[in-house]
Amino acid sequence: FVAESALPERAVSPVVLARVIAAAVLGGLVGYDRERKGRSAGLKTHMLVSIGSALFVLAPAVAGTALGDLTRVKQGIVPGIGFLGAGAIIKMEGGGRVGGLTTAAGIWMTCAIGMAAGIGMEMVALVTTIVALMVVNAVPRIFPSPQHDDGAPRDRER
Repeated sequence: FVAESALPERAVSPVVLARVIAAAVLGGLVGYDRERKGRSAGLKTHMLVSIGSALFVLAPAVAGTALGDLTRVKQGIVPGIGFLGAGAIIKMEGGGRVGGLTTAAGIWMTCAIGMAAGIGMEMVALVTTIVALMVVNAVPRIFPSPQHDDGAPRDRER
């Protein structure tokens, strides 16, 4: 086998599995919260973004890529995921309102969470996930507004 197509060593496999699962679970927590609120990007989207981000940093690291090259990989992920997030942002007609900003920010945050899990910073990824969930759940309760970020009327029963 060529090194690029070889399976990782036995000692590395559990680490790879743990990091990918951490990315999936943490991204899934953010996605579940969005899905339960009926938002456009939900569980599957956030899980896939997180897993993909973990893969982009994990695969080169396992292959023995130099730290400088791994940094360039990370620098490429951020604008790439920004393009995906931009697709979630729409300008509403009449009044110039813009919707989907929280969805785009959630996709971007989930990417960062996946990257952190992928490079072995699972605790940082966990703490970031908890803080992100606190923001999207507590801020609307502390600072209520007549409408959600997507223009839909606020459901007062939440």
